[in-house]
Amino acid sequence: MTIFNHEHYKDMTPHDALALIDNEQKTLRVYWPLVYICSPYSGNIAGNVENARRYSRFAFEQGYIPIAPHLLFTQFLDDTNPKERKLGLHFGNVLMSLCREVWVFGDVVSAGMEAEIKRARWKNYRLRYFNGDLEEVQK
Repeated sequence: MTIFNHEHYKDMTPHDALALIDNEQKTLRVYWPLVYICSPYSGNIAGNVENARRYSRFAFEQGYIPIAPHLLFTQFLDDTNPKERKLGLHFGNVLMSLCREVWVFGDVVSAGMEAEIKRARWKNYRLRYFNGDLEEVQK
């Protein structure tokens, strides 16, 4: 890229525009691993959904693509219907198998989370734990 125009005058506009495009393309080529977000859903649903969004944003800011099945599948599956809940957990397991890591959030582990953690351990997936303040903790 040159900083001079066709008349040989210094012209930074095309250079800056091309540099910006080049930087954007480099950013898009960066590998973003998938991470499974494990956090409570039932109980305080509104609060737990807000927290799951916050946890997903945190994962995104760390350079990961967050997969939060409890935010997705509850949009069309009824979590109070045992058959649909079981399907949602199964779908989550399928997505978990595509993720590099499983991140467990919060200070309370629900029954659904316990099942996800058990499966992650059984499959030998990398588990990381975070408290409600998004600080990593050892388990």
